[in-house]
Amino acid sequence: MRIQILGGGNNQIGAIIRAKEQGHEVVLTDYYEDAPGRAYAKYNEVVSTFDVDANIRVAQKYHVDGVMTMGTDQPVYTVACVAAAQNLPCFHEIEVAKAVTNKEIMKTVFTKNEIPTASYQFITATSKHLDLAKMKLPVVLKPLDSQGQRGVFKLDTVSAVLEHLPETLSYSREQKALVEEYYESDEITVSAWVDCGKTTILTVTDRKTFQFEKHIGICYAHEFPSKHINQYQTIKKITDQVRKAFAINNGPLYIQLLVGKTEILVNEVACRIGGAYEEISIPYVTGFDILDHVIAYSLGQKRSGPITDDKIVNGQKYLSTQLFFAKPGQVKSVTDLESLKALPGIIAAGYNIKKGQTLKAIDNATARAGYMVITGKSRENLNKNINNAFQHLKIINMSDQNLVIKPDK
Repeated sequence: MRIQILGGGNNQIGAIIRAKEQGHEVVLTDYYEDAPGRAYAKYNEVVSTFDVDANIRVAQKYHVDGVMTMGTDQPVYTVACVAAAQNLPCFHEIEVAKAVTNKEIMKTVFTKNEIPTASYQFITATSKHLDLAKMKLPVVLKPLDSQGQRGVFKLDTVSAVLEHLPETLSYSREQKALVEEYYESDEITVSAWVDCGKTTILTVTDRKTFQFEKHIGICYAHEFPSKHINQYQTIKKITDQVRKAFAINNGPLYIQLLVGKTEILVNEVACRIGGAYEEISIPYVTGFDILDHVIAYSLGQKRSGPITDDKIVNGQKYLSTQLFFAKPGQVKSVTDLESLKALPGIIAAGYNIKKGQTLKAIDNATARAGYMVITGKSRENLNKNINNAFQHLKIINMSDQNLVIKPDK
């Protein structure tokens, strides 16, 4: 069969390779001519994953049997539009896909359905003033329809919000942005599968993030199981609330939650496999192959449902996906990938950079230098394997310095 996959970046390579291994012909659309996924696709088109009409034309040109994406938010809407136009299988109607990819609609759904979320308001491109009298400083400024923490800032004053608004809007197709109260909290992510309206939670992970001055929420690790798993019943209740409120009846469900001292708030909702290589971590932890299910459903093929929620509570596996970053500089050499994969506990690894590349300062998640999926027999053993991996991981600059930013352990 022939499947159109939106996005050829490192977050989508797993889907392209898997579909190819299953004997399908992959039609890839991506804005970048040098997208790494192009090496694995049978057909390639230089088309933005945001461009609905162009992706519909690609689907028509190749007479595709299905369309999908993974790892990033915004193409979910394009997928729904292509599927509707071509009468292809799809997890969601266009309206649902729009709601989970546009923060204005998303926040409105939260409020209407009494789903706990940070206090917020919207600001337009022409705003000269902003009334924050009913909100506590600092605040977070976000685009309505972007991804990868692009254009997201933590700011302390009204003037700073207005000053940064043009940059935030530059990452959006909208002329309006979201301003919400900053909530001091830990971040966790819920990955779930919905089958005919029934939600099964697969994993709850601690989402660990960097804060570089005003740039916040840049994720450097997902760790399973979450240290907040003792609040599972509340997490489950909120997950069910979200599914019902957004009318999500099938497919992957990904929720970012903020666990503070007083309550758990919903930060964002997405209907896709997460961008932290969850297609690797979820099968390892649960035995449920979420990527196989997405590919199959997109081609109109039914697969048996996942495990029950109880496994996440009683599971004994430990895993961390390290999304490593590097300091600015020109790359002279990197640790051989095969030697990394041979280290204790590492089940997958890859680079997003190459020799000779000049790395810039980190201001969003696109600056990730690579990833390692690391396992352990216990929390202590996992931490030992993570530390060992970072002792071996080298990204060397022209002055023979290691640029790797090591996580707090």
